Amino acid sequence: MPLMSRRGWLAASLGASLALGSGTRAAARNSRPSTRLAVWPGAAPGGDAVSVQEAEVPRSASGPAEDTAFVHVRNPFLIHTPAVVPNGAALLIIPGGGYMRVAVGLGGRALADHFARLGFAVYTLVYRLPADGWSAGPDAPLQDAQRALRLIRSRADQDGFDAERIGILGGSAGGHLAARLALRQDMAAYAAQDAVDRLPLAPRLAGLLFPVVATTGSDAHRGSVKQLFPGGAADARAAAYGADAVVGPEAPPIFLAHAFDDKVVAWRNSARLMDKLAEASIAQETHFFERGGHGFSLEGPAARWSDLFLDFARRHGLI
Repeated sequence: MPLMSRRGWLAASLGASLALGSGTRAAARNSRPSTRLAVWPGAAPGGDAVSVQEAEVPRSASGPAEDTAFVHVRNPFLIHTPAVVPNGAALLIIPGGGYMRVAVGLGGRALADHFARLGFAVYTLVYRLPADGWSAGPDAPLQDAQRALRLIRSRADQDGFDAERIGILGGSAGGHLAARLALRQDMAAYAAQDAVDRLPLAPRLAGLLFPVVATTGSDAHRGSVKQLFPGGAADARAAAYGADAVVGPEAPPIFLAHAFDDKVVAWRNSARLMDKLAEASIAQETHFFERGGHGFSLEGPAARWSDLFLDFARRHGLI
């Protein structure tokens, strides 16, 4: 697959405003209401020592009241946004938040609506956070992500899409979780609970936007690492949780996008993963934008990421 130059691309702007985990003007709402789906059939695993209280809070003190994030998640769930006119594909969106919160926000909701209008059955994951006392620690979010992907697959007939055409889209810390979900399909993060857990993971592809990749060294996103390992961790253990630590042979095609002026997660995170994917001969497409910051919209300098992702999705059979 051709790779874009690391010198970047100043993308033309588009006339809508959507972002993943970043507050922007909300786009027109999907005409079909979203619904919540519990990820687990009962209580989430490994919660005996968990005492935190789940809450939905404003993303900022000065922002709109409806621009919210979820903290101390105890009961992970999917927000299902139905396709307006189904194209036969589904998309699991994994928001960021530095593993301190799940920043769905107005931008995340607008993003779900955007892809639903393009025909995707969209599922946005609100996952547990690793520092809240779950026995799985840094693997608690992965447990939720693996279960969510299988749950989506189980709903293919019910929700009107092809079970073999499920994609993943994650940003920032959500990009780290999406990468672990896609690249380590051999890792059983939890014990099977019901028939859903007999289904494969097997996403058709994954899109990673400004992802956290490094968990050690100067490029690591310190906030995410602190949440993954609240008591600290030896470098060897922390490195094992890098998004590029292992690229399994079953890894699907990967789309990467990052901006050189990202002040939150250094662009070298995506460069590291790009190189690792190339070494493993995994189909990929990587775009480095001159500008765009952290959290792309569809009307800024990195606006074309959505069109580029859709082109990639078409080439690899998601749509």
